[in-house]
Amino acid sequence: MVLGGKKQGPSISDETRQKVLDAAGRLGYVPDPAARSLAAARNDLLGVFSFTATFPTDVQHSYYPFLVGVEQEAAARGYDLVLFTGSSTGGAGAGSQALRRARLADGCLFLGRHAPAAELRRLVADGFPVVHLGRRDELEGLPWVGADYVSASREVVERLAEQGHRRIVLVREDDEAPASTDREQGFREGLEGAGLPSGPDAVVRCGDPEQDLTPERLREWLADGVTAFVAEETDTSAVWRALLAAAGKAGLDCPGDVSLALLGSPPPDLREQPVPTGFDIPRARLGAAAVRLLAALVAGEEADEPLVACTYRPGATSGPPPEAR
Repeated sequence: MVLGGKKQGPSISDETRQKVLDAAGRLGYVPDPAARSLAAARNDLLGVFSFTATFPTDVQHSYYPFLVGVEQEAAARGYDLVLFTGSSTGGAGAGSQALRRARLADGCLFLGRHAPAAELRRLVADGFPVVHLGRRDELEGLPWVGADYVSASREVVERLAEQGHRRIVLVREDDEAPASTDREQGFREGLEGAGLPSGPDAVVRCGDPEQDLTPERLREWLADGVTAFVAEETDTSAVWRALLAAAGKAGLDCPGDVSLALLGSPPPDLREQPVPTGFDIPRARLGAAAVRLLAALVAGEEADEPLVACTYRPGATSGPPPEAR
């Protein structure tokens, strides 16, 4: 009765209760978690599953701040975490067997740019509590938390327009990742709000950034009147890296000859370079919001988490276009 924390049944005095607890302490006794989970159909464990090639435990990994927020919120709510490593071979290897193990926890949090839709859909259909960190509304019924990339991207374009830029191009990866789609939507809204060209030429998809973003291509854009480029942040930042490399090889001064902006944070290995204009993603807050939502689902409660706002970052890579100086 005492060790189980039961309040119903025979009355037990505080003195007797304390004696039992003291004896348990001397003996080193702890309740059997397997037995408790069988009795309660819960084990107070939340799973975390990442669809990246290596689980993001490096403090410099872009996903690491998410885990900080996840850990802090889980601890505050009395949950332990289980980190599933079935994704260590990447998204393609995260098949049914790997995701099936997530059911060992009371519920599971998923994060990563490319997730196996069919497997997540099966978990949702079975009623298993899951939350995806990042927008995934293309999977009906999958709860998610996300950042407001649309508003943040729109603000970046508005700031560039205020500096005098009249031709701005967004370069992004050639896929349909929701985060990329949201950034493009905000980018186009910013162009339209500023009365700038927002047609097909305003967005360039790069299947191979190193091949698509060359010094020659950048010079062609500049000759055509483009004065600012905006790139998206991804887990590899391949487009941003290729854009910086092409500008350097073309001998372009930034922001003297061309302005650059990044829709997100720079990769850790490039943080010694000038801070790019753009916005910062509140990753720790997103991780905490994901745990709050998952804990509510585990408890059988209806809940929702609003989009988390990003913070504009002035940076040092943008300025007035050359003709405006």
